Amino acid sequence: MAATATGLCEFIDASPSPFHVCATVADRLRAAGYTEVTETDRWPATPGRYFTVRAGSVIAWDGGGANPATPFRIIGAHTDSPNLRVKQHPAREVAGWQMVALAPYGGAWLNSWLDRDLGISGRLSVLDPSQGAGISHHLVRIDEPMLRVPQLAIHLADDRAAVKLDPQRHVNAVWGDGRSPDFLGYVAERAGVAPRDVLGFDLMTHDLVPSTVTGVGQQFLSAPRLDNQASCYAGLEALLAANPSPHLPVLVLFDHEEVGSTSDHGAQSDLLRGVLERITLAAGGDREDFLRRLTSSTLASADMAHATHPNYPDRHEPGHQIAVNGGPVLKVQPNLRYATDGRTAATFALACETAGVALQRYEHRADLPCGSTIGPMSAASTGIPTVDVGAPQLAMHSARELMGARDVASYAAALTAFLAPD
Repeated sequence: MAATATGLCEFIDASPSPFHVCATVADRLRAAGYTEVTETDRWPATPGRYFTVRAGSVIAWDGGGANPATPFRIIGAHTDSPNLRVKQHPAREVAGWQMVALAPYGGAWLNSWLDRDLGISGRLSVLDPSQGAGISHHLVRIDEPMLRVPQLAIHLADDRAAVKLDPQRHVNAVWGDGRSPDFLGYVAERAGVAPRDVLGFDLMTHDLVPSTVTGVGQQFLSAPRLDNQASCYAGLEALLAANPSPHLPVLVLFDHEEVGSTSDHGAQSDLLRGVLERITLAAGGDREDFLRRLTSSTLASADMAHATHPNYPDRHEPGHQIAVNGGPVLKVQPNLRYATDGRTAATFALACETAGVALQRYEHRADLPCGSTIGPMSAASTGIPTVDVGAPQLAMHSARELMGARDVASYAAALTAFLAPD
C-alpha cells in the first residue's frame, strides 16, 4: 500500500502514545507476514521477516536470504512526542476544583495545550498472578474529553500581550467539581482492571481533534504528533515496500528521543546494536562478521524538519528556504547536532534521485540553538555512517502541527529508495 496523507492521518489517530505506535506498527507488520520474536527467546535461524518490541520501541527487519555479510540499510525514527504526562500522585484539589497534576514531557510548546479537550492514553502495569513475574501490561486509551487545561482570562493577566506559563503551576488539568471519581481508579476501570491491582503506570494526555487533510485543494495535513509519527509511518511504508537485496532493510522506532534517549529502549541503549548482532548470529555469522557488517551499513535518521515559517522568515538561515510539498529534507549541522556528512548526504541524495523526488537541504541559523535527533547517538553507538533527513513542517512541538499533504508520499518514496537502492 502506497503512503498517502489519509493513511498518515489514520496511523496518527490510531497511535496516541508510544505504546500505541508500537501496537499499530505490529498490526501492520503481522498483516504483511512478519513474525514477532521476543528478546528472551532464542531467535529463529530461518530466513524471514521478523520484529521485536521493547516497551515503547520496535525493530523490524526483512531477513531475505539471511547472508551474515549483507550490509544493513536502516531507517531510524522515534515514537514519542512532546505532551503533558500524569504525575505519580495526580489527585489535587484547588479552590474547590478537582485537578489532575500534569508534567510537561520533552519540549512541549505549553501554550498550545491550553483550552483543548484532552483524552488519556498509555499503559498500566498491573498485578497478574497468571504471569510468571506476576505483572502484565495493559494499553489504555480513553478518547473522551476528560481533561482540560484552562487559559487565564485576559482580564486577570498582568501582561495582556503574553502570559508566561509555569510548568509546575499552570498546566494542571481540570477533572471535576468535587463530585467526580478518583482519577486513577476511573482510568483503571476503563482499562478493564481492578484499581487495587495497578502497580505502575505511564499515562499521558492527547488532543482529541482528529487528524485531517486540509487547505484549499487539500494541500496540507493538520495533526498532532507529526513529529515524529510522520517518520514512523513513512519508514514503515518504506520497509513494507523494500526489496531485501542487495541490503537487509531494518526499521527501528525508538522511544524517549524527546528527552535525550537515555533509557533501556532509547537510542542510547543497546537495543539496535544488540538486535543487529543477533540477526547476524542467527544467520550463522560470528562477531567478526557482525563488526565487518556494521562498517558497510548505512542508517537514515528520519525526523521532521523545519519548513520556513511565513510569519517568522527571519528565524531561518538565508539561502536555505524549505517549502512544504517541496520534497524531503537533508539536514546538516557542522557541530553534529545532525549526523550527516558528505558521504551519507550523497547516499540520500542518490536515493531521492532514484525515487524521482526533489531534495531540499537544511541548515539551522548559527545564532540559534539547534535541536538534535537519534542520528548522532545511533552513529556513535553503532559506528554506522548516518544521514539525518526529514519532511518539512510548521509548529514543531505544538499540540497540533502542519505539513504538506504531498510530502507524505515523497518522503516515503525517498526512504524506500534508500532502503533498497538499485
